[in-house]
Amino acid sequence: MTGLFALLRSGQDQPPLADAGEIDRLFRRHRLRIMLAITIGYGIAYTCRLALSVVKKPLLDAGIFTIAELGLIGSGLFYAYAFGKLVNGFLADHANLKYFFPLGVLMSALLNIAMGTNGVLWVAVALWALNGWFQGFGAPAGVVAMAQWFTTTERGRAYGIWSTAHSIGEGLTFLVVAALVSAWGWRAGFWGPGLACVLVSIALVWLMQDRPETMGLPPVHQWKNREADVPRIEPAGNTWTAQKRVLRRPAIWILALSSALTYVTRYAINSWGVLYLQEARGFTLVQAGGIISINTFSGILGAVSYGFLSDKLFHGRRPPANLLFSALELTGLAMIFFVPMSSTLFLTFAFFIYGFGLTGLVTSLGGLFAVDIVSRRAAGAVMGFVGVFSYLAAAVQENVSGFLIERGVRVIDGVRHYDFSGAIAFWLICSLLSAILPATLWRVRAQS
Repeated sequence: MTGLFALLRSGQDQPPLADAGEIDRLFRRHRLRIMLAITIGYGIAYTCRLALSVVKKPLLDAGIFTIAELGLIGSGLFYAYAFGKLVNGFLADHANLKYFFPLGVLMSALLNIAMGTNGVLWVAVALWALNGWFQGFGAPAGVVAMAQWFTTTERGRAYGIWSTAHSIGEGLTFLVVAALVSAWGWRAGFWGPGLACVLVSIALVWLMQDRPETMGLPPVHQWKNREADVPRIEPAGNTWTAQKRVLRRPAIWILALSSALTYVTRYAINSWGVLYLQEARGFTLVQAGGIISINTFSGILGAVSYGFLSDKLFHGRRPPANLLFSALELTGLAMIFFVPMSSTLFLTFAFFIYGFGLTGLVTSLGGLFAVDIVSRRAAGAVMGFVGVFSYLAAAVQENVSGFLIERGVRVIDGVRHYDFSGAIAFWLICSLLSAILPATLWRVRAQS
């Protein structure tokens, strides 16, 4: 264990390199590899978090779990992820990301493989909760890597690209994992992502790196000639001091609550959207997964667009961009739930608009805005702090949504009929509040 902790601890600074050409080469090489790791790697690892969403109906049809029990299992992941993201966020600021991130992915993969062998409720709750804890390594690692290897003037664009990982993971889940489940049953929905992520964890060790200073490189702001940013980015004190400052910022608390409300709708659609399309709109599992998977493409566009628009059009100001993307998200939701057209083309378009707007908001409220206004030494801590609110809300959503959906079930001649109206009202109210609350931070700006 001592050796493991030593491996996971960030290394010592090495003597500075003198060759400017070698410094340029190493920065350019590792910045590209790190972005690939935290975007593609995290995106594939995401499938190990969402597998349960795809296998809900097969588990219900097989009589293995009830709706309420599935809600309990799902909430176990979110509660554990919330606190895991908080703890791991603080740890990530001190960690060697080359091994910290891959360890989380490997453990999540093994827990998914174990989940596919189990049909006992409390074992499933325990396995899925542990999965949530180790999934909590990923986002803090990504944010800390960006803070260490990219300057604040690049942050919106880098964060926007990284945020596409969520959409990549969702698309792979609702397309590839849904196909695996349709072909080989619910167990394949856990085994497929698990086996894939064992390989991903190995690739991440090769791609990730520790802080630039541990390789003899200067801090990234020096390499990019951004010395003028340093006094505002790095107030006096060590990493723990910078982390404690996070808790004293009222704006961070507002952003945490705003993110929580956004995550209610985000995970409601991820967790229950396939079931809604199957039962309320009459689609098959593969059709429903295909429609929701449009979030992959629209989410990628939304995340990247948010980063570029907020950096370039609004000069690094996030609140105006937040309002724009909130309007798009609410428009998409209104089309999904209140327009009675059940054509594949119409609902695909509606989910495209919803996914574009939502992923932009997740990019901002889920971390970017908060990371903007704290020291880069506390990037993991603020990500964890916002994350604990976000995923506690997602966990509560899982229980509340499961209760509201189950309350609306009527069994007629042995056939279940679903009424989603109560759950839909809950999701929409949260989305509306998540549009209003961040607007109170209209004058809050990034530190550089």
